[in-house]
Amino acid sequence: MNNASQVSQMGILDLVSQSGPMAKMVLFVLVATSVMSWALIFMKLKHLKGASRENGKFLNVFWHGKSIEEIFAKADRFARSPIASVFRSGVKELKKVTGTEGRALDEFAIDNVTRALMRTTSSEIVALEKHVSWLATAASAAPFVGLFGTVWGIMNSFQSIGASGAANLAIVAPGISEALITTATGIGAAIPAVIAYNYFANQIRRLAIDMECFSQDFLNIVQRSAVGKKGT
Repeated sequence: MNNASQVSQMGILDLVSQSGPMAKMVLFVLVATSVMSWALIFMKLKHLKGASRENGKFLNVFWHGKSIEEIFAKADRFARSPIASVFRSGVKELKKVTGTEGRALDEFAIDNVTRALMRTTSSEIVALEKHVSWLATAASAAPFVGLFGTVWGIMNSFQSIGASGAANLAIVAPGISEALITTATGIGAAIPAVIAYNYFANQIRRLAIDMECFSQDFLNIVQRSAVGKKGT
């Protein structure tokens, strides 16, 4: 069984080494695309897992904190948390609109804080989505690049048939082999990319919802505190 496997591997390597320049270029592009896709997949996995983990830690601090000032002093510990970034921007805007005198909040001030939260949420989503579009591009383009190699290999087979005037397996096999190898490589590069893209899109969507929900909770807390100050 091992010998058969080794023979099979050597056969594929021989086919690649004996393929034409166009087939080799197509294979190089597909292999490079696959390598870049896998590097990006591992990088984004680390990024998104870190963001989700630190979101949980920050929310624990937020909901158990005694005051906004106390939580704000601890927020810098969670540099990878998108929710912590949203919180910091909201608090900074809140300090601007209330001033050092602690002025009461009106609708205009609340709108300013809301816009600050929305703006930071949008920028955090953009940061989370960075480079993810490459996976979508790889997933959609790789099969077509492989198909181009397929068509090119079949064209070579027909040219060999025309040149020799005989249609036997020995003549058409090299061109068809090139076609099959490029097709398989294109599919192999596309499948991980499309799976990873869908997974990352769902994770980013979930993180975006978490930021939006936190923004609403933060605004509710700010508005309740404003009503409390007016009552006193």
